[in-house]
Amino acid sequence: MDRFLKHHEILEKCERLNESYEIDPAFFENIIDELLDSEAETETVILQGFQNLLKEVDHEINRMESFSGMEANCFKGCAFCCYFPIVLSRMEAKMMFRSIEQFSEQRKNAIFEHWERYYNQQAGKLDTALAMDPDDPSTKLEYKKLNLPCPMLDPETQLCMAYEVRPIPCRTYLNYSDPNVCAENHMPKEPFSYEFLYTYYFGAINELIQALYENGEDVFVDYPSDAWSYDYLPAWVKSYREGTLNEI
Repeated sequence: MDRFLKHHEILEKCERLNESYEIDPAFFENIIDELLDSEAETETVILQGFQNLLKEVDHEINRMESFSGMEANCFKGCAFCCYFPIVLSRMEAKMMFRSIEQFSEQRKNAIFEHWERYYNQQAGKLDTALAMDPDDPSTKLEYKKLNLPCPMLDPETQLCMAYEVRPIPCRTYLNYSDPNVCAENHMPKEPFSYEFLYTYYFGAINELIQALYENGEDVFVDYPSDAWSYDYLPAWVKSYREGTLNEI
């Protein structure tokens, strides 16, 4: 197999996935069952569930790649997809920020210092981006044209500063063709999105939070409203920095 697949080859392999591959939800469900049966503190259970389910999305992609014979050509420092709009729920944002708070002091402070510069330097672009309707089909291209980097992207290394807890869109957009197509096009046709896995991931994390919530545990999110409130990642970071993330 050539290292770089042609577009029609990618479509053929994806069609084979659609026709012959069946996702086993038990991989996601087992993570929740094990955590609910554990005696760990509630916050630990939530964050482990959040992080383990994100990893499980990666594992499921690996299983699908093995089934279809595909290997992504994405590489460290290839950050072209880090300029797309990333939308996630307030619940996921709170889990992401709580996870970042548990990073080492050096790493955590580097992120906070980067945000200080980011929100000053990108103020104009952010105003334009955050006013866009995420449900409008034209938004993805118009947002990408702004050349506004993700607030988690290190401008020096071109690496994600919170890679382990990056949201689902960041880990489900992969290129199996020549990496140059991402450099040369705002919206290349070659990359493939596994974002449909969000349904399995979010269903499981929602099940975990719901079970804890109904048991009277402190789930540190406003459930269920946080689960169904969506916005751009830069908007959630902005609210987190301003101390308004818990305001509805």
